[in-house]
Amino acid sequence: MPLADHLRELRNRLAKAMLAIIVMTIVAAFYNKQLMDFLAAPVPKCEGSGVGATTGGECANIVFNKLLSPFTTTVKVTLMAGIVLSCPVWLYQLWAFVAPGLHKSEKKYTYVFVAVAVPLFASGAYLAYLIMPVSMKLLLSITPDTASNILELDDVLDFSVRMVLIFGTAFELPLLLIMLNFAGMVTGRRMAGWWRGVVMGVFVFGAIATPTTDPFGMLALAVPIVILYFIAVGIAMLNDRRRARNDLDAELDDDEASALDLTPVAVGEIEPLPAARALPEQAGGDGSRSQRLNGYDDIT
Repeated sequence: MPLADHLRELRNRLAKAMLAIIVMTIVAAFYNKQLMDFLAAPVPKCEGSGVGATTGGECANIVFNKLLSPFTTTVKVTLMAGIVLSCPVWLYQLWAFVAPGLHKSEKKYTYVFVAVAVPLFASGAYLAYLIMPVSMKLLLSITPDTASNILELDDVLDFSVRMVLIFGTAFELPLLLIMLNFAGMVTGRRMAGWWRGVVMGVFVFGAIATPTTDPFGMLALAVPIVILYFIAVGIAMLNDRRRARNDLDAELDDDEASALDLTPVAVGEIEPLPAARALPEQAGGDGSRSQRLNGYDDIT
């Protein structure tokens, strides 16, 4: 396709994706209160005590401190819900734009990786939602008994979304390693040799990336990723064995020569080389015949 046709195709795909997001955002606007209650549910709320009452670290009051905060928070939540709910449409539009440039084998691997990536992200997001109540109670427990916690709903929603995105994205790390292995960029044996650094790095990442900064959140993020990492190493090793059976030179380095077959062969078993094919002749301008060499005749 010419460049103009590619740009026109991209414009149409983006328009369809934006239309799907707008439609789902409008639908989510009718359920904005339910969505905000769902995202704020992990916070232990104070029942029967007014704002500013001494509650210590047992609970917290959720408030809006600005006049436009209810409106901006509602827009943010509904837009986020619209993007998530319309993901099958805009992901398909993205795939429809990229797929014509892929080979059949590449499309097959893409289907497999997408089918695995979605459950992994959903598992990470669900785990984040499960541990948020415990993490929030740990954070609130630091509050002195003579004080109270007053939280803005906008901050609570940002905290919840950040936790979901961090956990969901972190669960994609083993899949990324498997993709690199299938692409031939890293072997399973090399991945297995990284296990000490990977385990240490995952725990450090869990301590820094989780907004809760408590050991429970770090362990909840790091332990599943370490388990998934070793599963990825096992899959990579199985793939390396399959590749070695199909290609004996697959495990060689770029500067390493393959083994030569020096088995003696009888004279009668040697196949004769085919005769060299003569160059095609072409009629010259004066009626003579000339031969072409490298695409040009000898006169040229």
